[in-house]
Amino acid sequence: MYLADGRDHPGRGSAADGTRPGGRVPSVVWALGAVSLLTDVSAEMVTAVLPLYLVAGLGLSPLGVGLVDGLQHGVTALVRVLAGHAGDRWGRHKAVAGAGYALSALCKPLLLAAQGLASVGAVIALDRIGKGVRTAPRDALIALASTPEVRGRAFGAHRALDTAGALLGPLLAFAVLLAAPDGAAGPGAYDAVFTVSACVAALGLAVLLLLVPGRPVPGTEAGAAAGAVRRPRLAEAAGLLRDRRLRRLVGHALWLGGCTVGDAFVYLILQRRTGLSDGAFALLPPATAAVFLLLAAPLGRLADRFGRWRVFLGGHVALLGAYGLLLGGAGSPALLVVVPVLHGTFYAATDGVLMAAASALLPAGLGGTGLALVQSAQALARFGASVVFGALWQARGDRFALAAAAVALALAVAAAGRPRPAAPAPPVPPAREGAR
Repeated sequence: MYLADGRDHPGRGSAADGTRPGGRVPSVVWALGAVSLLTDVSAEMVTAVLPLYLVAGLGLSPLGVGLVDGLQHGVTALVRVLAGHAGDRWGRHKAVAGAGYALSALCKPLLLAAQGLASVGAVIALDRIGKGVRTAPRDALIALASTPEVRGRAFGAHRALDTAGALLGPLLAFAVLLAAPDGAAGPGAYDAVFTVSACVAALGLAVLLLLVPGRPVPGTEAGAAAGAVRRPRLAEAAGLLRDRRLRRLVGHALWLGGCTVGDAFVYLILQRRTGLSDGAFALLPPATAAVFLLLAAPLGRLADRFGRWRVFLGGHVALLGAYGLLLGGAGSPALLVVVPVLHGTFYAATDGVLMAAASALLPAGLGGTGLALVQSAQALARFGASVVFGALWQARGDRFALAAAAVALALAVAAAGRPRPAAPAPPVPPAREGAR
């Protein structure tokens, strides 16, 4: 895989690699997007104010916030590969994804009984396990349903709907808090949020069961590929990293993920720099989500045309710009606009684009497993990044921690964008005697 240049990305669906952008996003992708939209509405109703709640409500230190934020990323890595492999092994990606959606839906009413850090942390961990179970099989369904030349667009369309849920969730939570009988500060206000969240999650699960087919549509290219039933072994999953191109992609995704500051820290630092009120803090995640929603599909099309790795690295450059503004800016209201724009651009250029790039490198029958491998690498890296960032913040302050993250990210982007030496041309066989 040629990480610095979109011209040498075999199988990536760019115009330069022999495929032509065109065609429509399959209906299965839109249905999966609707499921993700509803699930994200449910999840973001709970998590939008979680950083502020942990600091102001439970009095956690920055290291404690880092542990909880890292938990949301790291715990998913425990099950991603197994869940992705189960979908490949049984040929039942929808069933495995449905189990993950069901577990997350079950966790929402459990929050009604959770009291204190330990119980809340346990419920969050279970919810994240559900996310880890569903993500790779769901992305495998998207890859199977879409042809290579529109795969970036398909992932972009799905991520746009997914992010619409992240945008609507905090707004719905805010509306529920205002409509609660005792007001936003009343004892039953958060119970009302958790109840509505559980109902929305159940609706998303129903859409998955009713509208998403269990296998690719017969007659399509993906359906024909899925027709040859194959039951890969777990040993084959371990052997995926023998492919130098995939190993290179996973390695860079691991390094870049390890330099990514958790969203909770970005929002807390932005609040510190601008003096944003606690009441308006919950509007920061929807601001990022709105930009993600607007740019996910256009950047997916751009990745199909000009190279997915280029767009992926461009997203990290946008994130680096956000870090620079948070380091240099102080008190400027413009930060409340520019930082969420750059933050949302980062997600739009990386989330679905990385999955589209990885899917082009995976053998038939191991799509879910391979995507889970990439996702697990990112999740583990971000878990470590959150813990280290929180420890640095607690020991040396937020500016020192953010400066260290920015330097590490700049080095990682430079390394990932460095082209590898071109392979030597094959020797020309000598002409036979008498040949003209």
